[in-house]
Amino acid sequence: MKHIIILGDGMADWPVESLGGKTLMQYAKTPYMDKLASMGHTGRLKTVADGFHPGSEVANMSVLGYDLPKVYEGRGPLEAASIGVDLKPGEMAMRCNIICIEGDHIKNHSAGHITTEEADVLVKYLQEHLGNERVCFYTGVQYRHLLVIKGGDKRIDCTPPHDVPLKPFCPLLVKPMSGTENITVPEGGAELTPQQTADLINDLILRSQELLENHPLNQKRMAEGKDPANSIWPWSPGYRPKMERLSDKFPQVKRGAVISAVDLINGIGYYADLRRLTVEGATGLYDTNY
Repeated sequence: MKHIIILGDGMADWPVESLGGKTLMQYAKTPYMDKLASMGHTGRLKTVADGFHPGSEVANMSVLGYDLPKVYEGRGPLEAASIGVDLKPGEMAMRCNIICIEGDHIKNHSAGHITTEEADVLVKYLQEHLGNERVCFYTGVQYRHLLVIKGGDKRIDCTPPHDVPLKPFCPLLVKPMSGTENITVPEGGAELTPQQTADLINDLILRSQELLENHPLNQKRMAEGKDPANSIWPWSPGYRPKMERLSDKFPQVKRGAVISAVDLINGIGYYADLRRLTVEGATGLYDTNY
């Protein structure tokens, strides 16, 4: 028997006044979804385990049957796997957005949906000026990139930038966690303390703003009326997860594949030992190749 899991991440949405108070899904014509529902069984599924934030990585791992308290390590390590970065013991990976800062506020979390080609120029520039034996930047897709800190301590409080548009960024800088006794660090411990890790990341954020402000690529973007990509914003830290292959977890799954436009899901596929299929034109945005 073949199994297909289709996850409409965020598809529920909110009611829209101009659509008569309906959500986009309620308003849309969905004959094939309706047919599947009428021929099958429907119900509710709790995809976010108690104690975890309602994020894509949490829900998608949960749907695949993983025990989150045992394997969850944040987005960073999953995206590292997707772009081919093999995390070594003690290396902490973080999702590293390239964002737009306007004045003292976060204007948006994606630098106006910067292209991968443009972002690659900036990420390599940051690696040249900020990278060292402890800090490495890697290019991902569009505004989603990777920061790896050797010896970092993940017991830090980071804010996802998409949650705080138009908010002042200084109060949202990284802080050491309080009450970290239930969060494990690598065997042997981290080289840096949570405070030292937070200080290092905040220093990288502020220095990135100085470096990117007058970068020629950003000058060109602003001349074209586009948002500048003038700051990094690292978040969701973690170490290499100890995930089983999906075929070991569910013997009835002999082999499988994952299709997604984003590194996060492809990273889950990597650790689950699923083939990752690349679809031309898949962007994960409104113009994606469905």
